[in-house]
Amino acid sequence: KMAGSSAPWIGSAYLFVQSTCKTITLPSLYESSQKKPCVFKALKQALADSTGSMNGVDMLKVHCSHPHLIVQLKFCKRENCRRFLRSYREGALQKSLQSHLQLSLATATVPLEVELKTGSEHLDKMLKDEDRCLECIYREKPDRLPDEEIMELEECLKSLMLHQSTNNNMAGKDCSSLKSPPRPYPPQGSSFPTQVTFIFQGQQFDNRTITPDDHQKFAKSVSKKWKQVGRSLQKSCRALRDPVIDNLALEYEREGLYEQAYQLLLRFIQSEGKRATIARLIAALEENGLVSLAEELLGLHSNEDCS
Repeated sequence: KMAGSSAPWIGSAYLFVQSTCKTITLPSLYESSQKKPCVFKALKQALADSTGSMNGVDMLKVHCSHPHLIVQLKFCKRENCRRFLRSYREGALQKSLQSHLQLSLATATVPLEVELKTGSEHLDKMLKDEDRCLECIYREKPDRLPDEEIMELEECLKSLMLHQSTNNNMAGKDCSSLKSPPRPYPPQGSSFPTQVTFIFQGQQFDNRTITPDDHQKFAKSVSKKWKQVGRSLQKSCRALRDPVIDNLALEYEREGLYEQAYQLLLRFIQSEGKRATIARLIAALEENGLVSLAEELLGLHSNEDCS
């Protein structure tokens, strides 16, 4: 049960959102490359309002199922989930989302209907029983990492908010700027598509994607430092944000260090896609003193123990 467990509190739910205005179809707007950032921004801000924090709840995927947008949510703290439920029950989440959509889409009004489900349970029917709702959400564990599309939209939103915070006169700028906001500088360890090579120990290497062979070598040799490498990758990889690394340690404790390290890098590769490059992994290894393993992955030697 939740109260007796020492594991982190993690749960999932699905938020169904539908516009009751015939001229506004949310799935169609989300499928539009121009309007998608606007709709995403409104969802993100309304969810932040409901929990009191931009990181109070994660969006893992947004499904377009006409006439609904279905948002898969992940909660990492019970109190955040409780705040969300209260905001939802009191209608504050619905009003906040209506308001943010109105601003983002520059329209007069966006009347909405919302539903909350988890598994086979329809939570709208039990909202007065908050503990029961929490139990249902806790039982429904997330079945995915955030989609690459979601992560790109998150990055764009963060960059835009940073840019706007230093340029107050941009408050009225069209939200379409979210699509390609100015990037002040890449986070440590990150790799943009334009970086085709990188330097290691004075030599230039192709910045290829991580291969299955790299994956196996990393898991075999990183040993007890896998968590430290994970925290270095975490700086530019949202999918490894706390408490993911600690969860992996608990979930694969019986399988041992190899499997823990393997699953860590698997999460990184799955979430980052083409951006899961060898340069980012090498930088994380260097940061944690695993130079010998970095050399092995780059083919500089193959037999030296790197643990």
